[in-house]
Amino acid sequence: MKQTWRWFGPKDPVTVDDMLQAGVQGVVSALHHVPTGQLWTPEDIATRQRQIATMADGTPSGLGWDVVESLPVSEAIKTQTGDWRAHLATWKDSMVNLSRAGIEVICYNFMPVLDWTRTDLAHRLPTGATCMRFDLIDFAAFDIHILNRAGAAEDYPADLVAEAKARFAAMPDTRRAELAKNVVFGLPGAAENFTLQDVRDHLDRYQGITPDRLRAHLVDFLSEVAPLAQDLGLRLCCHPDDPPFALLGLPRVMSTEADYTTILQAVDLPANGITLCTGSLGARPDNDLPGMMRRLGDRVHFLHLRNVAMDQPTIPASFHEVMHLEGGTDMVAMIAAILAEERRRKAAGRTDPSIPMRPDHGLDILDDLKRKGQPGYPAIGRLRGLAELRGIMTALDHPAVVAG
Repeated sequence: MKQTWRWFGPKDPVTVDDMLQAGVQGVVSALHHVPTGQLWTPEDIATRQRQIATMADGTPSGLGWDVVESLPVSEAIKTQTGDWRAHLATWKDSMVNLSRAGIEVICYNFMPVLDWTRTDLAHRLPTGATCMRFDLIDFAAFDIHILNRAGAAEDYPADLVAEAKARFAAMPDTRRAELAKNVVFGLPGAAENFTLQDVRDHLDRYQGITPDRLRAHLVDFLSEVAPLAQDLGLRLCCHPDDPPFALLGLPRVMSTEADYTTILQAVDLPANGITLCTGSLGARPDNDLPGMMRRLGDRVHFLHLRNVAMDQPTIPASFHEVMHLEGGTDMVAMIAAILAEERRRKAAGRTDPSIPMRPDHGLDILDDLKRKGQPGYPAIGRLRGLAELRGIMTALDHPAVVAG
């Protein structure tokens, strides 16, 4: 695995120098300042590459921009409304510009409206560390009593509706405001931030869009972009839904192995692949992550390795993020499956035997608690995660283990 690190650009409190000291081999980034639907120009791409390649004192870092995360897909494309065809053409032009800059891997997602959802961005653990958490009762309280979505109460069991009502009634105004802000926080580093009215307006655009229809729109999108990616030598990789179950009455189409299999078969090109995120997919007890890697590994182009602990083994359920070797995903079995796939690729003579991986998210620990960085992306918490993952990789790939 190529060990990479997500960087949000010059405003990120975790610097290029920090990444270099963490021992990473490449960088995952995006043009976060460019609004969704607009072109990624060669000039902007080159600027980000120079920023990654340079330490604070001007010394070359030796690092390169390996993976784009994310090239955002507009709501217009997902719903096939408004300027969606123009947005699609611009997305393809951005792909061409990225390819000409030497970048080969593009991560994207097809989640409606909210790119990921948490109710707490700094949930305190008994150790004093903080993490991101999705609390189902809090989310229901937001949906029913803050967003006031029509028919929201009908989407939850009666006992959960009652708990949400009591939870909301006990919330001070400050917590209500914080909860609303957390839920609509949006894509990390994105140029846009939603208001509650923005969310309501977007929900209106999804009226009548079933999971089957959204899936058809994803296939339409991939039918346009994947052949071009194949010609350009690019690898596209769709990130799973986060969390991997329906929220706000919206359809979800990338939450399970069956979802991925359907899309890979519908547009059966090597360029059409997977971002296998063990944290997102791990928030469902019916997802077998090592098994997914064994069965779908041929099309895994990018890896996010993190872990979550679920409050109960149900769908949906509350969960919070934990250290990389804790939680519901057996990370040793997962990494063993990844290394086996990489050995298979190498034996087959593939040009991409090493799959880029990043330690996804991390707990805020030690000095992270003072930095107040991007939620989920602390320096030391991710460094600990990378060190733990690196230890497993080194051990499982050791000649004595491989031969034995």
